[in-house]
Amino acid sequence: MLEKIAKIVARYNEIERRMADPEVLADYQKIAELAQERSDLEPLVEAYRRHETAVRELAEARELLETADDEDMTVMAREEIERLEALQQQLEKQMRSFLVPKDPRDEKNVFIEIRAGAGGDEAGIFAADLLRLYMRYAETRGWKTEIVDENSTGVGGYKEVILAVKGKGAYSRFKYESGVHRVQRVPVTESQGRIHTSTATVAVMPEVQDVDIDLDERELEITSTFSSGPGGQHMQKNATAIRIVHKPTGITVKVQSERSQTQNKRLAMGIIQARLQEMEEEKQHAAVAADRRAQVGTGDRSEKIRTYNYPQGRVTDHRVGFTSYNLPVVMGGDLDPFIDALTIADEAARLAAASENGTGKQK
Repeated sequence: MLEKIAKIVARYNEIERRMADPEVLADYQKIAELAQERSDLEPLVEAYRRHETAVRELAEARELLETADDEDMTVMAREEIERLEALQQQLEKQMRSFLVPKDPRDEKNVFIEIRAGAGGDEAGIFAADLLRLYMRYAETRGWKTEIVDENSTGVGGYKEVILAVKGKGAYSRFKYESGVHRVQRVPVTESQGRIHTSTATVAVMPEVQDVDIDLDERELEITSTFSSGPGGQHMQKNATAIRIVHKPTGITVKVQSERSQTQNKRLAMGIIQARLQEMEEEKQHAAVAADRRAQVGTGDRSEKIRTYNYPQGRVTDHRVGFTSYNLPVVMGGDLDPFIDALTIADEAARLAAASENGTGKQK
């Protein structure tokens, strides 16, 4: 790792030399490109230089310990060694994180699509539980949430519901939720007290900008309908709900959350773009799917990624083997321990992949 970083530091020094060149200074575009590259590399270079200093000072402290001739000097040297060893490990961890290629979508807003799976009414109730879990988690991070479409059941559940989460870094935290979630519990609809297993499928899609996926309106079937459910007299009097069908793929989206038809249309178009982007990425990743199965965050919906066992009060994420024995707290929105474990595993896998490919350069 340090050899790779040394090469990056050499590139950083070369950039600084070039930026001092009068000919380069006269080229506005070139100087802007170099300044951006230098800015990208600067945190890693700074950590590397601090690490070099810590290594040098650690060697001096160990030498001092060997030559110390009184107790006070020995104690001081040992304390300094302990501090510098901890600092060295901290800086090495930091440098590893800088080497991991960043996902450019991490800062985006997301659409979370939750669908009831196997298990009948209980699956729909579990889908509603997951919706509340995600809304509570978003609330703890100060993000805004909005249900943009829903297809509810008669027992307090959902056949399908789409949640929009708006906030910086939303995708970076929610992206690991894609997959099949399994619940084991006695359903409220079950009179015999038997434990049932039900599932719900979660798809997390980053909000796509217009420049990412272009939609040809000739390929869209757009209709307006009256909004259903709660929403006040205004929504009941006007055909504000929008239903859009993308004819080439059959993707259908209905949005009724906003008061104006224009707002609903814009939001529905955004969801279609996000789904098309996801489909395109799945095609691109199909060729390397076998290599990625061992990694976190494959998004393969056939995988059961997490089990919520109510009789044992246990939640287990099968991708990293992480378990919490405080299910009520997790369902109340405490997802961070799971997401942190998944993030660490994902970064380790991507760093290993980058090392195998010989690409240690920060993205």
